[in-house]
Amino acid sequence: MTLAERIIASHAGQEEVHPGQFVYAEVDFCLGNDITAPVAIKEFEDAGLQKVFDRNRIALVPDHFTPSKDIASAQQVKTLRDFARKHQLAYFFEVGSVGIEHALLPEMGLVLPGDLIIGADSHTCTYGALGAFAVGVGSTDLAACFATGKVWLKVPETIKFVFNGKLPLWSSGKDLILFLISDIGVDGALYKAMEFTGPAISSLSMDDRFTICNMAIEAGAKAGIIPPDKITQKYVKGRARRSYVTYSSNGTASYCQIKEYDANTITPRVAIPSLPSNVQPVEALSQINIDQVVIGSCTNGRITDLRVAASLLKGKKVHPYVRLIIIPATQAIYLEALKEGLIEIFLKAGASVSTPTCGPCLGGHMGILAEGERCLATTNRNFPGRMGHPRSEVYLSSPAVAAASAITGRITHPANVA
Repeated sequence: MTLAERIIASHAGQEEVHPGQFVYAEVDFCLGNDITAPVAIKEFEDAGLQKVFDRNRIALVPDHFTPSKDIASAQQVKTLRDFARKHQLAYFFEVGSVGIEHALLPEMGLVLPGDLIIGADSHTCTYGALGAFAVGVGSTDLAACFATGKVWLKVPETIKFVFNGKLPLWSSGKDLILFLISDIGVDGALYKAMEFTGPAISSLSMDDRFTICNMAIEAGAKAGIIPPDKITQKYVKGRARRSYVTYSSNGTASYCQIKEYDANTITPRVAIPSLPSNVQPVEALSQINIDQVVIGSCTNGRITDLRVAASLLKGKKVHPYVRLIIIPATQAIYLEALKEGLIEIFLKAGASVSTPTCGPCLGGHMGILAEGERCLATTNRNFPGRMGHPRSEVYLSSPAVAAASAITGRITHPANVA
């Protein structure tokens, strides 16, 4: 079996599973946020359910509109807060402790290698970077899991992506996944597990791995997954709040497709409106002016992302016609950036630094676009109206490209300002 199949089989109590098979599987951890969890809570209560399956295996993370931007969003968070109190949930994150869910939960050791994880958020696939099978589900499936600790699944086929070589200077996990999505398209891995392997993947930090798996959904995938190794174990050591089991694909595992790439050729990339697959090399877009830059989100708001941005912004100024908004993904990342002097660099450069929030990524708050404005963001989606006005534009890039572009006021290769 493949890595994904082995995890599913172990959680479904079966010796083996096959693509296309339906299973009812035990869930190690489940989560919802301030947009999706209120729906799940309503379904749970409308069904007359009285008890959650395990108060220590549910997280409610009000990150999308944190801090609450209006009465409606405050009411959403109150729904989560009241449910968490009623059922004495161990993991409800109040303002001051909340972070962007897909950075926060791995950081806290709540999602682990070998886990089967569901979340009422499409980017739950991020946790595949740990060697877990993590999938986004609907709010009604989350409600059922609140009660039973189980989820039904159709076992996906797996595509194996082998990246040989090593990413060149200024290229990152974000450039790798943008390159890959441009090659296979936004439906190139529809309801499949994307298994990322090869020397280039093995050399990447956990932060880059989270970025890659985070955007598997942008290729239509059910899950993205990376076999756990020494880098994974080092990240998890000291964080894990419970025991876990690691899995790997068998040597004779059957893949529906195997694709190989040379990572040495993957230069910095940008996805132009209005699909993550509309990807071009940075150099081809050097005449495009921008109004706003956002560095953050569950894709690229981690400490290594902030370090790269700070290395380029140090001693420089943000272009006078550009708004640079930097959003550390968690409070711990914010604090580390403060200790390292990164926040001072950002402020001296003319950036705005926000408390952890999804904020502008989904057009929530903290950086909504007006008609005709362009934003270069380290987020994961660039659909029309994603960050504000339907006739605004969102371009997707790595933190390095975003920081360089904030300095020049147009899409810029980081080597040009380093």
